[in-house]
Amino acid sequence: MNGWPLIELTGDAYTQGWQHGRALRDAIAANLRIYTARFERELRMPIDEVWRRARRYAAVIVEQNPDYAAGMRGIADGAGVELAAIAALNVRYELFYQYFREYDRVARKPDGCTAFALLPGATSEHHLLVGENWDWIVGARGAITRTVERDGHRMLAFTEAGIFGGKIGLNSAGLALLINGLSSADDNWSSLRRPFHVRCYEILRARTLAAAKAVITAEERAGSANFLLVQAPDQVVNIEAAPDAIALSYCVDECLIHANHFNDPAAMGVVERQIERYPHSQWRQARLRDLLAARPQSLASVQMALRDHESYPYSICFHIDPADPPDERYETVASIIMDVTDKTLYATDGPPCERAYVRYQL
Repeated sequence: MNGWPLIELTGDAYTQGWQHGRALRDAIAANLRIYTARFERELRMPIDEVWRRARRYAAVIVEQNPDYAAGMRGIADGAGVELAAIAALNVRYELFYQYFREYDRVARKPDGCTAFALLPGATSEHHLLVGENWDWIVGARGAITRTVERDGHRMLAFTEAGIFGGKIGLNSAGLALLINGLSSADDNWSSLRRPFHVRCYEILRARTLAAAKAVITAEERAGSANFLLVQAPDQVVNIEAAPDAIALSYCVDECLIHANHFNDPAAMGVVERQIERYPHSQWRQARLRDLLAARPQSLASVQMALRDHESYPYSICFHIDPADPPDERYETVASIIMDVTDKTLYATDGPPCERAYVRYQL
């Protein structure tokens, strides 16, 4: 496959969801097979209980963001699957991180990635350049969505098939979002606070960095996550968010790097659980900072940095550990770079050392 499929979405939220579901129905079915197996094995509960939790969350999302709820209904109808199954995909972040909270005696790898932002002064084209390697379950399917809202607001984003909106992307206001999975002892899906993917959806619909920040900071959260937000020409802020604590950080030497750990959990009053076998999040963050220290950085040099194999297989370009059971394997599923100044997104379908970057224009 030469790159992720590009899906054009227009109309109201339900129509966008229906278009998503119709275009990606095979990929949605594949993701449901993957996640159903993992829900049963890793959450250690019958699938009926997973659907019950998903329905409970879906009922709350109707109140939190009616458009998002309509988008999930549209995906379900377009793909010909039950709404509970689509809801489970859309709140899978909360459900899986609840698993990590409840069963942290078992070593697992979280929703991984190594993200960066480079201010214009650090790049050869003097553009705001950002990106990440998104490390997750081998075989998870996704797409690039190009969305035009009825008021003309446009978004270009990567999402998993079956998840409404996007989790990594940019918009016509020159705002972009990157994400990292985090985990703390206070993560609790049953608080039913606004889910992670709903927040991503709202951030990508924001027109200003202040409005995007408020999506994260204005209310408490069900689980922990990191959000790297930028807006052209040169605004960058990173927000580490635990359920009831946040920490903001900014560019040092025109560069900001973040992986899958809180940089100073004690200062936040956060108890960070060690749910990985190895401290590869710290390795990846330090290594990418070293690689991006040279100036100026070009698109090609950033691509090379995201292909780096130092500390393989737990490298920036993350690979399968052959010691892991086949059904517990992770790798870089997508490598994404965004030229926010030029409103262009480059993405690989798979590890960037093996796949070419494909260009997508807003």
